[in-house]
Amino acid sequence: MPLRIVIDVRRIRDFGIGTYIRNLVRGLARLDRENHYVLVFLRADEGELAGLPENFSKVIYDRPDTDPLNHITFYFFLRRFSPDLVHIPLNAVPLLMPRPYVVTIHDMSSLLYAEGPRLRRSLRLFLFRRGLIRATRTIAVSAATRHDVETVLGIPAERVRQIYEAPDPRFLRKGPLNDSGEEAEAPSAGREEVLERYQVNYPFILYTGTIRPQKNIPRLVEAFAVLRGDLENHPVYKDLRLIIIGDEISKYPSVRRAVIQTRVEEVVRFLGFVPIATLRVFYEAAAAFVFPSLYEGFGLPPLEAMGCGTPVVTSNVSSLPEVVGSAAILVNPENVFDIARGIREALLDEERRSELIRRGFEQVRRYSWAQTARQVLEVYREAVKEHSGSEAAPR
Repeated sequence: MPLRIVIDVRRIRDFGIGTYIRNLVRGLARLDRENHYVLVFLRADEGELAGLPENFSKVIYDRPDTDPLNHITFYFFLRRFSPDLVHIPLNAVPLLMPRPYVVTIHDMSSLLYAEGPRLRRSLRLFLFRRGLIRATRTIAVSAATRHDVETVLGIPAERVRQIYEAPDPRFLRKGPLNDSGEEAEAPSAGREEVLERYQVNYPFILYTGTIRPQKNIPRLVEAFAVLRGDLENHPVYKDLRLIIIGDEISKYPSVRRAVIQTRVEEVVRFLGFVPIATLRVFYEAAAAFVFPSLYEGFGLPPLEAMGCGTPVVTSNVSSLPEVVGSAAILVNPENVFDIARGIREALLDEERRSELIRRGFEQVRRYSWAQTARQVLEVYREAVKEHSGSEAAPR
């Protein structure tokens, strides 16, 4: 009998989680024409995920999961659809929640790098753990994240499944994209035009993503300052710049201080968020991509850079060695000079650089949204079967 599966897609515009939601739904749509899927959207995002098959329907629930009332009202909203299963694609599980449900854990940074008053941190831990304890299955996006879920939160291993995510296919296509990131007969702007628009006419290293404390951006800035000093007379890289695409610097005083103290204000640029098509141009044009994060649940940006043919320097901690394999230069993210060493090697060692690019393309091919969707669908069936069995069992 077909299942009725509800997927909460209200975070479809988020930076990394949105990639997961968008591509998982597309993968399920290509794979499964039997079960019926109900996608819960915010009204402003209703136009996303167009062209899905008939067994997918959209409903509007215009209350974000950050609203305290969501803990109560979302339960009654979901009951209208009599779901066999609900999938919450990040750990934002309401206090009231129909079972069975599945939760995807992308990372535990909100706990491990928690800020704010102690009471608020304790409440966040309570909600985080409660959502997983009551879940029939938890999907962890890497072995490192699975380990954290089981050891830090004490979730039984038999209820946790490790399923890798994958890069957004738009970073792997070689054809033109329009400003929305969709395939186009002709791009809205060519590579040279995009770089000219941003006045980029110099070699640069690139970071993309948010600028939260665990992303380690102050040390990246310091390492860049060290590298600039080493390369001040280099024929190619004497005017090397650092471009950071993501959050605005104004939100993070520690990053601003690092830029000022290392005297690199004129050669570090913060561009905020940019369209997918523009982001791909920056990936392709970068001399190297640097991602010195202290903690990642998976780490999509290094794979996106590899898919665009750019050598990657990243951290030797958390999930990152697992995800990038031997296709990146690994550095100690707490050592500014080791970060600088890794970038220098990626720029100046031509043989290593070519090898990184070749291995990067191979590494990216290990990940597939089709494979992710197949494994997630198996988890759905497993969760429904277990829940049905537990309800039928004698008490």
